[in-house]
Amino acid sequence: MTIEDEALNWVIRLRDPGFEDWEAFGEWMAGDPARAEAYHALAVAEEDLGEMLPAEAAPTLAPSVIVPSIGEAARLRHGRRTTRRLWLGGALAASIAALVGTNMLDHKGGDISVATAPGERKTVPLADGSRMILNGDTVVRLDSGDPRMATLDRGEVLFEIKHDEKNPFRVSVGGDELLDVGTAFNVVRGHGVTQVQVSEGAVMYNPDSDAVRLDAGKSIRIEGDRATVGSVVPGDVAAWRDGRLISDGQTMAEVAAQLSRFTGERVSAAPDVAGRPFRGVLSLGASEDIAALGPILGVAVHRTPKGWELAAR
Repeated sequence: MTIEDEALNWVIRLRDPGFEDWEAFGEWMAGDPARAEAYHALAVAEEDLGEMLPAEAAPTLAPSVIVPSIGEAARLRHGRRTTRRLWLGGALAASIAALVGTNMLDHKGGDISVATAPGERKTVPLADGSRMILNGDTVVRLDSGDPRMATLDRGEVLFEIKHDEKNPFRVSVGGDELLDVGTAFNVVRGHGVTQVQVSEGAVMYNPDSDAVRLDAGKSIRIEGDRATVGSVVPGDVAAWRDGRLISDGQTMAEVAAQLSRFTGERVSAAPDVAGRPFRGVLSLGASEDIAALGPILGVAVHRTPKGWELAAR
C-alpha cells in the first residue's frame, strides 16, 4: 500500500465524529514526514469535494455512520452501505487526484499552500483534529514536517485548535508568532496590519519576546511597531461566517478588503476615505448589494471598470 493509499484511508476514517484512534494516527504521521504532506493534501482536496459528491453519498464515506443495530435487516443495510463506501472511496481517490492535478495545492519549499478565491470559504481539517476555516482571498501555508505549524500569508482564518500543552500549535503571521493555549481565534492579515481576536481559551502573542497573553474576549491589532490590545465580544469573533462584517474602528480600506474577501467583488477605498475609521456592523446575509451599504458606511459607492469604490460623498 502506498503512502497516498494510507493517507486516503486516514482521511476517510477521520470523517467519523466518533473517531478515537488518535494514538495510532499520531504514530503513523510521525513515522515519515511524507505522510503528513500526503495527508494534508488529501484532506484539503477531500474537503473541496463536499459539494461535488451527491448529498446522500457524503455520509457513507466514513464507516462511523454505519450504526450497528439488532436484526438481519440491519446487517443487510450495513453490508450495502459498506459496499457503497468502498466504491465511493475509489471515486474519491480519483477525484482527489484530479483536483491535485489542477494545482489546487501549491508545494513551496516543503510547505503545502492552501488558498481560497475572493468570495470562497473553505474548512481545512488538520491531522491532530484541529481545523482552519478560511475566508475568501486567503493563503495559508502548512509545514509538511510540522503539523502544528501554519503561516498566514494574507486573508482571514478562524483557527479551532485541539490543544496539546507539550506541543502547542503556532501561527506565523506578518513576522509575529501566535501560540495557542487551548484556543479558537480569528486572524486577519492585510494592508500591513495583523488583527487577532480570541473567542475561546487564550493565545500568546510573540511568546519568546513580548509574551502578551490574550484570553477569550481579547484582541490585538499590530500595525508596524505598534501593538494595541482591545476587547471583543467572543460571540462576534469570525462573525463573517454568518454574513456579519463587524468593524470596531477599522479603516475604510480595511472594510473594503473585508467586503472583497466575503463577496468576491473587487472593492477599494478612494484615498479621501481610505484612512477613515468605521464602527458598525454590515449584515450581508443572502444579499451582497454593495451599493446599498453607502448610507451605513457614510460614503458614496461607485461602480467602476475595476469593481466598486468607496468614496467621499
